[in-house]
Amino acid sequence: MRESFCPKCGAPSEEGLCPRCMVDATEWLVCESRVTQVVCPSCGSVKQAGAWTDVEQDPADLSAALAMSAVHVHEDVTDLAIAIETREPSPNRTVAAVSVRGTLYGLSVEDTCRVEIAWKKEQCDRCSRYSGGYYEAVLQVRAADRKPDIYELEKAAGIAEASEAELQASGDRFAFVLKVDEHRDGLDIFVGSQHLADLVSRGIVQELGGKYSTHPKLVGERDGRKLYRVTYAIRLPCYQKGDVVLMGKRYCEIRDMEKNQMRIFDLKDGTMRTVREDCGNRPIGNVRDAANCLCAYIDGPVAGILDPETFSTREVAAYPWLHLAEGSYVRVLKDAERDRLVPVG
Repeated sequence: MRESFCPKCGAPSEEGLCPRCMVDATEWLVCESRVTQVVCPSCGSVKQAGAWTDVEQDPADLSAALAMSAVHVHEDVTDLAIAIETREPSPNRTVAAVSVRGTLYGLSVEDTCRVEIAWKKEQCDRCSRYSGGYYEAVLQVRAADRKPDIYELEKAAGIAEASEAELQASGDRFAFVLKVDEHRDGLDIFVGSQHLADLVSRGIVQELGGKYSTHPKLVGERDGRKLYRVTYAIRLPCYQKGDVVLMGKRYCEIRDMEKNQMRIFDLKDGTMRTVREDCGNRPIGNVRDAANCLCAYIDGPVAGILDPETFSTREVAAYPWLHLAEGSYVRVLKDAERDRLVPVG
């Protein structure tokens, strides 16, 4: 019988060095002693390979990930287990204690190392633009022959905020709203990118109606490329969606306004039709502000409903499309000029 021996220690070995001598001869764990990470003190984004990226990680998780990046384990190690504990001796420095266990050539191995993480504070490209008041576009929200009301102003600002969050979540770092200014004519929204301006303008028009146009202005050059600042002129229609207006002798609800036409719902016969845009009709209110009123009785073509202000019974026409019934509720607006209640559904 032939029996092999380890040429280094003389212990039995199938071939060459025994497992213990192989482990002793292998540098199975290498740790970098120091890692430097550039981080923005304003928003917490980090700089990697020369580019800024937003991170969703908790600071402790980021520290652990950076410590892990400094740990290099031999490819033959199996059953690997790594534990990391961090402490912060100063605001700009984190120390990570790394414990590593595994199996190498059939033997258990264990070791520890220490990694220092140096935090270098630098303002990122987005925060630099934001703090410097930089913007690429301004959205001017106005309305035809009137001032946008509080609902429209809040809706426009909300669309800008939601669009900003959507684009930033997709990785567009310059999609930020610099400021929102309200004044006597409407709203001015200053944004960091034309991409965001396009998205917000389309969202406002889709939600509130109207149209918009763009007016670019050359403001300089950067790296040989012309820089433009664009004004988005958003013009809301003279009526809002849901406005109830008196057209001749009939009350109608504006359902949509587009390309000089109005889509209206006739509150008398319950039909829809399209008419040419006419801003000369008298508005009495918007259906979102309608009051819920009790129908006290039905008497043929007439219904008695409780006035939402005086709680006295007022008679209105019981149009078939309303489907009124005694004890049911109906939404109404009040035409103050004519002292008349107008059921809207």
